[in-house]
Amino acid sequence: MSVKILGKGKFVARARRHARIRKKVVGTPERPRLVVTRTNRNIIAQIVDDTKGVTLVSESTLHNDFDFKGTKTEAAKEVGLRIAAKAKEAGITAVCFDRGGNKYHGRVAAVADGAREGGLAL
Repeated sequence: MSVKILGKGKFVARARRHARIRKKVVGTPERPRLVVTRTNRNIIAQIVDDTKGVTLVSESTLHNDFDFKGTKTEAAKEVGLRIAAKAKEAGITAVCFDRGGNKYHGRVAAVADGAREGGLAL
């Protein structure tokens, strides 16, 4: 996967980090990839099997049943707990973490912490 990214700025830096991470992090059937996508308002987490190109489990603050009041970081931790519960139902115990080019800090780290608390091995 060759991505040529030119220019400056935080969006370009994130895209460059994401390309660098994706060279190394690949989801397998035994250890799928936990992908975290962060927007200004929401957080989305998916567990993906890259060999088939299939999303196995997903959870986000956008789902209709997600009615959480609190800070965005607390909501991100709740997303991590919920995706861990869904993963256990699907028979997934271990994942590799893909932070999507975002820095491992704040809401992205909260998702990982919630997933670990829920019983996933990262």
